[in-house]
Amino acid sequence: MKKRSDGAELLLASAIKGIHEKKGHNVLKIDLRKLENRITDYFIICHASSTTQVSAISDSIDDIVRKEAGEKPLHMEGLDNCFWVLIDYGNVIVHVFLEEYRNFYSLESLWADAKIESVEDKKKRTKKWRTLKIIKDQKRKRIKI
Repeated sequence: MKKRSDGAELLLASAIKGIHEKKGHNVLKIDLRKLENRITDYFIICHASSTTQVSAISDSIDDIVRKEAGEKPLHMEGLDNCFWVLIDYGNVIVHVFLEEYRNFYSLESLWADAKIESVEDKKKRTKKWRTLKIIKDQKRKRIKI
């Protein structure tokens, strides 16, 4: 298996950005480097609500990783039906599931010994914070009146 050691952080960030661009859900980064018999260094797992969204997320990941990290996938599979798309970059493997398939296969539970990190969309968090601030400001105005 061909492993790429340089640029893993940029590749991870680019793939995650591609997922968030198309509103992928419940994004997890699994660090497998400390496991003895690992097949890769990192897994990124997410899911989508429809096969159309699975396809859009997969395309977005491919496009953004090519532009930002200069990497092409070694292998992609699952694009025929878009229930579960696997994108293999050697040291990073991205899994994009249809929600029902993610729940059924539960990859994160198979790799429970690894370090698992939930990755939130920073843009989404900022919008949420702004909305909460606006609501609080509106409540203050109501109280003052």
